[in-house]
Amino acid sequence: MPPIADILLFAVMLAAAGAVSGLLAGVFGIGGGAVLVPVFYQVFGYAGIPEDVIMHLAVGTSTALIVPTSLRSFRAHLTRGAVDMGLLKGWLIAVPAGALLATVVVAFVSSEGLRLFFAVMGLVLAARMLFLSNRLHMGTELPGQPWRFLVGVGIGLFSGLMGVGGGVFNNTFMTLYGRPIHQAVATSSGVGVLISIPAFFGFIYAGWGEPGLPPFSTGYVNWIAFAVIFPIAMVVTPYGAQIAHSLNKRQLELGFALFLLFVSARFFWSLVG
Repeated sequence: MPPIADILLFAVMLAAAGAVSGLLAGVFGIGGGAVLVPVFYQVFGYAGIPEDVIMHLAVGTSTALIVPTSLRSFRAHLTRGAVDMGLLKGWLIAVPAGALLATVVVAFVSSEGLRLFFAVMGLVLAARMLFLSNRLHMGTELPGQPWRFLVGVGIGLFSGLMGVGGGVFNNTFMTLYGRPIHQAVATSSGVGVLISIPAFFGFIYAGWGEPGLPPFSTGYVNWIAFAVIFPIAMVVTPYGAQIAHSLNKRQLELGFALFLLFVSARFFWSLVG
């Protein structure tokens, strides 16, 4: 068991991550998972948790935290009238179905595989935001059915595999079709709700009885980490929503892209180190 000083250090690191993730949940319409997953990976590894379950535990615990942070972010954006409720209603089946599919895939994918997927997708999305923001557009109207349904399933699947709230994918999808970044960010908070709730239960089921999990874990969800981060993230998320509506489109895009690059670099480093 680590010394008390190390345990306190872990708590401080997790508390800081909770503040950052809650802020990001409001700013970018994400559930904060893109910052929590790499932090969890680092902290769980230091705690001596077996390598083959670290990434699964990080993704599952991140998903559990996305439930309250995305709900709070969605409420904050909804009061500003920026959420595309029509799109969300059309995804009531598609996005949760994709999220549940992700929990099935996670049960058969290695820790290295999850990290590689996380890093590659972050890099692709960041490149699009940095270099193709004003040049790559697929049209002026969102695609109809069945393509929209399939996109919803894909967003749920990819987000579930990364332990994120869907903002990274929905923001890209909506802006590709000419939607304002502020509307995309606001709508992404609702997508996070559709992803996180079914995925939360899926990760519990997928990790049920898995050997090597730390104490106070239910499947791939660790409740100690949840208890430290949850209250902090809930307090700061509305402030992130305020920041989002005070920034212009390019500022949001650049901040989002730089953040994704940092996360991708961290995981690539873990694979070669």
